[in-house]
Amino acid sequence: MKYRRLGKSGLKVSEISLGSWLTYGGYVERDNAVKAIQTAYDLGINFFDTANVYERGAAEELLGKTLKAYPRESYVLATKVFGKMGDGPNDMGLSRKHIMEQCEASLKRLGHDYVDLYYCHRYHPETPIEETLRAMDDLVRQGKVLYVGVSMWTAAQMEAALGTADRYLLDRIVVNQPVYNMFSRDIEKEVIPLGEAKGIGQVVYSPLAQGLLTGKYTTPGQAPEGSRAAKLNWKEEQIGEAKIAKVRELSVIADELGLKMSQLALAWVLRQPNVASALIGASRPEQVTENANASGVEIPAEALERIEGILAT
Repeated sequence: MKYRRLGKSGLKVSEISLGSWLTYGGYVERDNAVKAIQTAYDLGINFFDTANVYERGAAEELLGKTLKAYPRESYVLATKVFGKMGDGPNDMGLSRKHIMEQCEASLKRLGHDYVDLYYCHRYHPETPIEETLRAMDDLVRQGKVLYVGVSMWTAAQMEAALGTADRYLLDRIVVNQPVYNMFSRDIEKEVIPLGEAKGIGQVVYSPLAQGLLTGKYTTPGQAPEGSRAAKLNWKEEQIGEAKIAKVRELSVIADELGLKMSQLALAWVLRQPNVASALIGASRPEQVTENANASGVEIPAEALERIEGILAT
C-alpha cells in the first residue's frame, strides 16, 4: 500500500481508503462488514471514513468498535457533520450548536476520544462560514478533532473558507471529499486547480461509480441484485447503454495491463496528484483485497491516451 500526504498537511493516508456509506451498520451483514474492515487494515489501509448520518449512527458504532482492536496511532479515522439527525430545527446544518453536539455524539458512538478528520458534510448557506470554522477550530483546540475538511463544496466556497480562516487565524481546511471517477469529472475544472494552489487534497468517493466501473453492470437500467446501485434505485439514466459500452472497451485495456476493471478505474483516479485517496465501499473482504491492489499501479501513457479517447466519445 502506498501513502500520500493529505493536502499540505503532514498527515499521510493510504491511497485506498475504506468508507461505510450504504455498507456498514445495516446494509451489509455485520460479520462481513467487520471482516472487510479487518482485511483493509491488514492490507495497509490506514484511512477509514464514516459519517453520523450513515444508518443514523450505526455505521460509526460498528467502525469504531472494530478499529478499537488496533493501536489508535496506526489509523486515521474520519467522520462528518451536517445531515439531519433529529426532528428539531437545530438537528442539522453547520451551526455551532449542531457541530459541537454532533461531535460529542459521534465520539461517543465511535468509542474514541478524538477523530483525525472531521468533515463539514455539505455547505450550509444558512450558517456564516465564520461560525462554522470557529466551532471547528474550537474542536481542534480541544483535541477532539485533528484536521478539518469539507465535502462537496465548490471551489468558491472553499476559497471563501480559506480567506475567513486566514483573516481570523482559524484552523484551515486541508481536504475536500467530492465525487470523482471516469464518468464524473467536474472537479477537474475548478476544484482540483484550487486544491493544488491552496494545499487542499481530494479524498474522492464513488471512484467506481457505485460499481458501474467494475464491469458487473451488463444490462441498461438494471442494477445487479444486492448492489448499492440497486439500493439507490438506479435506472437507465445512470446505467445507460453508452456507459456500459465504454466499460466494455475500458475492460479490454485493463485485460492488456493485467488488471481488473476496478483496479484500472482506481489507478486512473489516483493518477491525479491532487487526489490523496480513493474511498471505496466493500460488502465483502475479497472486494477490499482486489481494490487495494490498485495502489501503486502506473498506467502507461499510451493506455491513458486510449482511455481518454474512449471517455471522450
